[in-house]
Amino acid sequence: MAGWLLALLGLVSLGIAANARWPRQTLPALIPSWALAMAAVEFAIHLTAIGLIVVVVLVASGALQSPIGDVGLVLWLAAAAAAIPWGRSSLRTRLDVEGRPAELDLDADDAPSFPRLQIVFPLLAPWRRGVRHERGKVFARVGDDGRELKLDVFRPAKDPGRRLPAIIHIHGGAWYFGSRHEQGLPLLNHLAANGWIGINIDYRLSPKATMPEHIHDCKRAIAWVREHADELGIDASFIAITGGSAGGHLASLCALTPNDPRLQPGFERADTHVDACVSFYGVYDLSDPGERQIPALRRLVEKIVFKTTVAENHDLFKLTSPMEHLRRDAVPFFVIHGDGDTLVPVAESRDFVAALRDASDHVVLYAEMPGGQHAFDMLPTWRSVPVIRAAERFLAATYATRFGTHGETEDAVERHVTA
Repeated sequence: MAGWLLALLGLVSLGIAANARWPRQTLPALIPSWALAMAAVEFAIHLTAIGLIVVVVLVASGALQSPIGDVGLVLWLAAAAAAIPWGRSSLRTRLDVEGRPAELDLDADDAPSFPRLQIVFPLLAPWRRGVRHERGKVFARVGDDGRELKLDVFRPAKDPGRRLPAIIHIHGGAWYFGSRHEQGLPLLNHLAANGWIGINIDYRLSPKATMPEHIHDCKRAIAWVREHADELGIDASFIAITGGSAGGHLASLCALTPNDPRLQPGFERADTHVDACVSFYGVYDLSDPGERQIPALRRLVEKIVFKTTVAENHDLFKLTSPMEHLRRDAVPFFVIHGDGDTLVPVAESRDFVAALRDASDHVVLYAEMPGGQHAFDMLPTWRSVPVIRAAERFLAATYATRFGTHGETEDAVERHVTA
């Protein structure tokens, strides 16, 4: 029995490694293939260590006493060898941020540290010492059925005695799945531990919701946070926004369309502007995707999210494309993408950053993570933690200088942000 179990382990491990190397990009395998590839690449060290423990146990139980066990060991060793470059890439991650003013040190030695225990045990991500959570606040009731939309609040456990800047997180999931319960936790906990109030929101999902209802809900959340800033202890002069994948699209669109009445029907007079944006591996051009987007995913979005095609309703796709709303007074942006992303190709961010830099008078930072898969930041890893720390530095510096010169950035951070 031990030999057969080792063979099964080796076969499954090699299959996962092969999928990570050559992921499927056609339906219905697209999403499951990406999910397995992300786990294999971003948690290569963890999975290899766990696999090694299982192998040792099975060998000690007599797995190599049969030829099938020998085959299983060879298969597992091949899978482990394939994982070595992914693990090495993660351990060697160094953040190279393009467009950074010389005075803005995003990798400063004195930047707030991230708990190493959470990197070793990433499932601890929902919890962070020094952070208090307030769950399930209703910020809107929408639709004919009056569905409640909820958010969670992340704040320092100790009362800082002053108002704090805030950041709103929008989860990803192809506008189709996902929730506030499993995304954005490492970033929001890190920010809350260092003097921020984090807001993790839900919004209506497709197929029940049809674009642009998703963006309507996100703007409702911004308006609600601004309206309730006093009771939340938020400095309403600085509310940032962030998100990944579909959340990166929605966060960027919110940042580039402040108070646009076309995208906030029924609450046109509400203040929905934000003061900075951190976007992870987002989709930025829905009206003219070219070769930047996977055809199968594109068809899925048209069928389930928009319920129409670009050819049939080009104006709707333009209205909901961040690339169509570039502006000179765009807020400061920090865009992050992994060059190993097999779900949203990295060209999506490269083109968006180039166009936004041409249009905007404010800073547009860009970090491209070597080997990073889609959703590499969902849990703390050796690759994601440097990005999380850099995002905190960017937000802290932007808040402290209030869009002024960057010469006093680090001094201002020390004065205004709890380290």
